[in-house]
Amino acid sequence: MTTEKQVEKGISEIVGALSDPIIVFPGGWGDTLPDWLKNAITLERLAMNMRALKGAEMTGTDAEACAYLYTACLTQPMGHDWTQIYLYIATQTYRRWGKNEMPTDIAVDKLDDEQMRDLNRLKAW
Repeated sequence: MTTEKQVEKGISEIVGALSDPIIVFPGGWGDTLPDWLKNAITLERLAMNMRALKGAEMTGTDAEACAYLYTACLTQPMGHDWTQIYLYIATQTYRRWGKNEMPTDIAVDKLDDEQMRDLNRLKAW
């Protein structure tokens, strides 16, 4: 790929990080996302673009997964594994962005291997 095309692709990725829609679970709860989470998604997308420039695989971010699962759990009940995944990603996102501390009775600090695979599949989609 020529340098000109690389620059064009990089600019396109930055524009996408700033303006691409936030993917939420269908059901009408997307407009309830907190503003801090929307901002976190934009910043994490930019950071992901920087990692991709250094060779990392481009995936969805933790904040994007948090937003998707947030809207999913408001639409329908989730099973145990997906509840654990949501609480894990919410705990990580809250801590990363300095939001209110996650209550200790619902904070999840670790997932089992199967749950981590499910989370990675969600972020790869």
